[in-house]
Amino acid sequence: MWTPGAREDDEVVLTGSNLPAVGEYNQTVVLDAIRRHPDGSTRSKLATATGLSSMTVANVCRRLLASGLIEEHGTRVSGPGKPPGILRLNPAGGFSIGVHIDPAVVTYVVVDLAGEVRDHTRSGTPSAQDPASVIDEMGRSINALIETSGVDRSRVLGIGIATPGPVNIADGIVLNPPMLPHWHRVPLRTALSAATGLPVLLEKDVTAAAVAELWYADAADSRDFAFMYYGTGLGTGIAVGGEVVRGVSSNAGDPGHMTVDPNGPECVCGRRGCVGYSTTPRALVERAQREGIVPGAAAGIPEVDAAFTALAALARAGDAAAYAVVADAARQLARAVVVLVNLLDIERVIFGGPFWSRIASIVLDVLPSVVRSDPALVPPHDVRFTESVIPVDVAAVGAATLVFDSTFSPRASTLLISAG
Repeated sequence: MWTPGAREDDEVVLTGSNLPAVGEYNQTVVLDAIRRHPDGSTRSKLATATGLSSMTVANVCRRLLASGLIEEHGTRVSGPGKPPGILRLNPAGGFSIGVHIDPAVVTYVVVDLAGEVRDHTRSGTPSAQDPASVIDEMGRSINALIETSGVDRSRVLGIGIATPGPVNIADGIVLNPPMLPHWHRVPLRTALSAATGLPVLLEKDVTAAAVAELWYADAADSRDFAFMYYGTGLGTGIAVGGEVVRGVSSNAGDPGHMTVDPNGPECVCGRRGCVGYSTTPRALVERAQREGIVPGAAAGIPEVDAAFTALAALARAGDAAAYAVVADAARQLARAVVVLVNLLDIERVIFGGPFWSRIASIVLDVLPSVVRSDPALVPPHDVRFTESVIPVDVAAVGAATLVFDSTFSPRASTLLISAG
């Protein structure tokens, strides 16, 4: 049995130990190695990759097969003698629930052991001042999704929640997200676990998105990147050396008050031209409404969402005024990207989030050249700009991945034996 923790996988397959006291650790090492070979691997190759003896690998694989976490498919001819069996993950061997709480919408996903999204649903973000009603609604939605998806509930390993910060990861508390005014010190982890009977992990949304990218990106992709998360607000998930950067309190990834336009609008913090205030969907909608590009006045999140959709559609259709609004935002984002690239010396910037796809084509048409021509750009290497590889809400999938990450990622700390 595995208990969800919180760690990302590494680029290099970790090796195991042949000591009998570390069977659980060896099990995660072998499972991790199998996961890294979606086309299948043999026992002998697993022994080579993990540094474990052939007997240890055979024993571990027998347990994994018996538990249903892996399957044996056919054989691979590699010489004389009996052809070795091919071991792969069993997609139905385990499932995880991912929940992404955005000020505009809550997304729920069911992800199988092979990383496929089996089912997903969305609902309006609860805004009730009573945290109990919020938890009840989320619990009902999760239980309903498990039932309608048809997955075996006994195979659900846990729930991962991605939420706007700030958060208290240690205690599983959502502290006081600025765009969720009624969410003040909500004990989401323990309350949702009680409502569903499942283990729960809590993570900041941009961090969850970065975890998902590390897990699902192609093996050849750089593992040093910034994930520009474009939702109701702007956030940044950071990975360096294949490890997500969380910070001391697990609240890293808030570039919102980075100045990109000294003459820009005054932010709530008192400064002018903060990127998190100037480039959000609400900011673009408000400008478009002032200039008469889209009708009405920005009000609640649903109205902003609809107006942003209309603005983006006009921009993509070639409306010059609408295009200028989005292009200006792209240039401001480019200034923030330059600061991040200089600070972290990364070679890849990934874009995603619930509002991203509507303006993706325009931003990626404008931003790269602005970054590369900026005289403030320091690193001599090229910077690549890509979109998220996740087809559904990346933070929701990232939240589900947190559970699998803790299952698959071998942790050397499990080898520590306390003094008696």
